Amino acid sequence: MRGFAHHLFHWRLVVTLLLATCAALPARAQLTVEITGAGGQRIPIAIPYLAGEELLPTPISQIVGQDLAKSGIFQLVDVGLLRLPEDQIPDYANLAARGADAVLAGSATVLGAGQYEVRVRVFDTRRQADLGGILYRFTPSQTRATAHRIADFVYEKLTGIPGYFASRLAYVVKQGNRYELRISEADGSNSVPALISQEPIISPTWSPDGTKVAYVSFEAKKPIVYVHELATGQRRVVANFKGSNSAPAFSPDGQSIALALTRDGISQIYLVPVMGGTPVRLSRSHAIDTEPVFSPDGRHIYFTSDRGGSPQIYRMPASGGAAERITFEGEYNVSPDVSSDGKLLTFVTRNQGRYQVALLDLQTRQQLILSDSTRDESPSFAPNGRMIVYASEFGGRGSLFAVSTDGKVRLRLSAEGADVREPAWGPLPR
Repeated sequence: MRGFAHHLFHWRLVVTLLLATCAALPARAQLTVEITGAGGQRIPIAIPYLAGEELLPTPISQIVGQDLAKSGIFQLVDVGLLRLPEDQIPDYANLAARGADAVLAGSATVLGAGQYEVRVRVFDTRRQADLGGILYRFTPSQTRATAHRIADFVYEKLTGIPGYFASRLAYVVKQGNRYELRISEADGSNSVPALISQEPIISPTWSPDGTKVAYVSFEAKKPIVYVHELATGQRRVVANFKGSNSAPAFSPDGQSIALALTRDGISQIYLVPVMGGTPVRLSRSHAIDTEPVFSPDGRHIYFTSDRGGSPQIYRMPASGGAAERITFEGEYNVSPDVSSDGKLLTFVTRNQGRYQVALLDLQTRQQLILSDSTRDESPSFAPNGRMIVYASEFGGRGSLFAVSTDGKVRLRLSAEGADVREPAWGPLPR
């Protein structure tokens, strides 16, 4: 059951987390983002109103500004009611005097028939350079998604790294006597339930194209793996074998799911077609093997095993075979996830009695503790590999947190009066 850092090894702790009582979450409650730690040198940027922005259903410049500010690496510079079309050369001296190192210029146009067009361009005010522009056409319902894409464009132009604002989060909320699998935008807004159940839902994981989520549901009084089509709400069982069915993970091509089954006795790693079918056993040990996750190139599977006497992260070929141990620091390392470039591994480590999010550089073997809490779970990389979302406790309840891979930027995503756990960061839309 990938997502609970200590399941199968400390089952009583898992049961405690699953059955924790919390107040009901209002039907329209959203995750709120609070910056608890910002980057040492944030990039000061001006986000003026777009020319013609009043024609849009929602102010795009406001959403772009919020995205960049919540990233923890940008600082918004107030430029009042300035409007700056993308085809106009900025007043570089004035913007620089206000403290802005960069500015986003743009304009919005109504095309008719429910269509809009936005053109934006990013300028470096210090070097007085045009960094490039982009055009988006969209419908009213796509306004927020377009704003997130623009924020991603700005992020990449100024950092050289793809943004993540257009991605989505999946997570589980415990409200009263029911569980909700919820899907939200990366900033926590527009959270909607994909599934509501009276029994636990755990281990959500995204398909590579972002159209499906696999998860484990206990609605049949046993753990069963489902694949859920987000657009239609249709779902199907892909693993309901004897014993436990847990810890699903999509292959990079989206055609298969790796998961942990106990059909042959002890928990082992298997591969099953995404449409369901006969599972193929990949791991063959006399220990607990669980929590599989594919490398981005699809060549390997990382997983948790206690075959060496304590839970550690191992790696084996995606077709099965001999496994090599990956983690060596500490006696307890579980719940792996791999960055999109395959260079970084995040997991939960036990550090002086505290369960914390760690990062391992797979090339240099350097390991870094990223969190300062005590009961962290379910670390999941953002699609750009520079942020990690995870669950922990705050004020006696489960909350989501995010931390940058250098540990400098920290965010808390919380819903008032709710117990929130099991986060999974989805891919960027294709």
